[in-house]
Amino acid sequence: MNYRLVKEVQKRTRKSTDLLKKAMVFLCVLFVLAGIVLDRGMMFLALLTAGMYFLYDAYGTEDYEYIMEDNVFTIIVIRGNRFRKTAHQLDLKDLEIVAPSRHQAVARYRKKGGEETLPKYDYTSYEPDIPYYTMIITENKKKIKLLLDLDEDMLRRMKRMYPDKVFCE
Repeated sequence: MNYRLVKEVQKRTRKSTDLLKKAMVFLCVLFVLAGIVLDRGMMFLALLTAGMYFLYDAYGTEDYEYIMEDNVFTIIVIRGNRFRKTAHQLDLKDLEIVAPSRHQAVARYRKKGGEETLPKYDYTSYEPDIPYYTMIITENKKKIKLLLDLDEDMLRRMKRMYPDKVFCE
């Protein structure tokens, strides 16, 4: 039963992010020109603005990768298309529920109106037309709530392994 399913989720960028990047580039060019014409001290401001731009570019964008291999579900966070970090490595034997976010099976874990409060981790794309799923699972002897953009292959595989714990739409 060896298999490996991989799904990449690109988080939607906000319009304000693009506006902020353009503003930083504009200020950097403005400070360089001011440094040439007025005072060389303005070059330091240009250097600081360029540094802020590259830091924001490296840490401001976040994508996710879901890897389902045998009975292990791994979530990797990718920052700035460069830096990868494993956020969760979960054993699916500890799975409690996987269901669409508004499904009755996860109603008791909702923020408002639910009776059980869990730590929540959101790994969705924030795209309005992509449905996301809630996964309740135990990690390090603690129950956690994950919000995920699962694809049909992963859902089918989980449903086949745990038919009474996975609810599809």
